[in-house]
Amino acid sequence: MQPDPGNLMETIWYAIIAFTLTAYVILDGFDLGTGALHLWIARSEDERNRTLAAIGPFWDGNEVWLLAAGGVLYLSFPAVYAASFSGFYLPLIMIVWLFILRGIGIEFRSHIGNPLWKSFCDVIFSWSSLLLAIFMGAGLANVIRGVPLNKEGYFFEPLWTTFTVSQYPGILDWYTVFIGVFALITVSVHGANYIALKTEGALNMRARRTAAIAGWAMGILTPLSLIVTLQVRPQMLDNYRSHGWGVLFPIAVFLSMAGFAYFRMHRDDLGAFISSSVFIAAMLGGAAFALYPYILPATTDSSLGMTVHNSAAHAYGLRVGLTWWILGIILAIGYFSYLFRTFRGKTG
Repeated sequence: MQPDPGNLMETIWYAIIAFTLTAYVILDGFDLGTGALHLWIARSEDERNRTLAAIGPFWDGNEVWLLAAGGVLYLSFPAVYAASFSGFYLPLIMIVWLFILRGIGIEFRSHIGNPLWKSFCDVIFSWSSLLLAIFMGAGLANVIRGVPLNKEGYFFEPLWTTFTVSQYPGILDWYTVFIGVFALITVSVHGANYIALKTEGALNMRARRTAAIAGWAMGILTPLSLIVTLQVRPQMLDNYRSHGWGVLFPIAVFLSMAGFAYFRMHRDDLGAFISSSVFIAAMLGGAAFALYPYILPATTDSSLGMTVHNSAAHAYGLRVGLTWWILGIILAIGYFSYLFRTFRGKTG
């Protein structure tokens, strides 16, 4: 029996979405983590200038990957785009405002020399980064847990209800809040590794200590996240049982955590940063592998869930879009390679 080329194309676009979101979390994750730790790691005006200089050439470009993920979703699975952007309207507006506030905190900080103004911008930058990490982690948890899709393919969720996981949940419940906190810890480790990689002196040592402490929390929360996820959605193990190669994802998670501990112990900042990048990629890749073929599962009735098969665009559009995506990703990789090479090294 010949494989269905349409199903293959749908799977390719599912993998592209997973890749784009993973690239976003790795790239924007280190500057979100830097922002979340900004008030606690950087103690003086000079240190705060150095942390901002470390992410200065990258932070706005990193956010483009999130826009790219939205564009890819719209092109390949428009029904999922329509359902999610209407159902998650309130949290998406909150996330947009947090991005705006974060940009204000970074860009407007140096416009006025008053210390009070700079402190105000530091608070905006740090807290908006922290809340963005939590909200995005909670957003991923909503996708894993499922949403109350109706027969028309739409849903509505209040911000919260009883904080329990039910057939008609709120956006925030005990599970999504837990994953949101886990996401914050993870990007904090990633951000601390990046600060250590880009700075020297007392700031470097403080970032290393923060990464080590947060790394212990990440190590504890990682198996707990698996336990609570299986409690909420036991089907997450189905693909691992039927496709043995999926074991590569948990192996990569374990090796990245071991690598992080090893490199942190030996004060290898680059090795620790690469390890936290691999950890993020393995965790998100494992989640995408477990969810397939679902993109947006339903809590009301599993048959109402949106999959790569029942929500994909026309096969012709997917084929044409793939050609343009390949050209675009080559340009993007080239640009980001040039950018990171140009601004490599310490900021001070």
